[in-house]
Amino acid sequence: MSETSVLFLAGTAASVGLVHTVIGVDHTLPFVAIGRARRWSLRRTLGLTAVCGVGHVAASLVIAFAGIVAGAAMEDLSWLDSVRGELAAWALIVFGCTYAAWSWARRKRPHGHSHADGDALAGWSTGRWGLFIVFVLGPCEPLVPLLIVPGLETGWWAALFVAAVFSAATLGAMLAVVTLGYYGLRVLPGKLSAHHAEVLAGVAIALSGLAIKVFEI
Repeated sequence: MSETSVLFLAGTAASVGLVHTVIGVDHTLPFVAIGRARRWSLRRTLGLTAVCGVGHVAASLVIAFAGIVAGAAMEDLSWLDSVRGELAAWALIVFGCTYAAWSWARRKRPHGHSHADGDALAGWSTGRWGLFIVFVLGPCEPLVPLLIVPGLETGWWAALFVAAVFSAATLGAMLAVVTLGYYGLRVLPGKLSAHHAEVLAGVAIALSGLAIKVFEI
């Protein structure tokens, strides 16, 4: 494979990274929902987005490079991404429903300020680590074939280059869309968006997982 072909493949990787992130609501909606519900700053919201995005891409990179080392063909690895996709969708649904139920129960339970602060801290930690685990489980479906092809035909330098381009495009798109969503939700009426905001965040996360199941995005 020539350098021109590798550059073309890298351009394709960038395009795929952008498109699959923008149309995949599971890549962005959970962060916008939790950031809004927790009244986080944009910086904190993007921080969680970046950490989960890195875990999301890194998990698929490990699988892809393991496939290159083992000399596996694309079809030999497709089943694994399919299983991970199912797990990620159900994990988002279960996590979202659980988070919504926990938030609803917490709002209904009488407590003092100190207890509320403890619950808030626990909720932040639960939401952060829960989303991180879900995103590590979730596959970057286009990434494996984009890496396997140049990796097997050209070598490690091509695979690394395509991986870097795809990863940058995916993370950049996630951060951009979350930023737009963050500021977009701020125009909603304060009382409407704040009332049961965490419950609605859990519902939104569950719906993003359901969208993966229904629309296969």
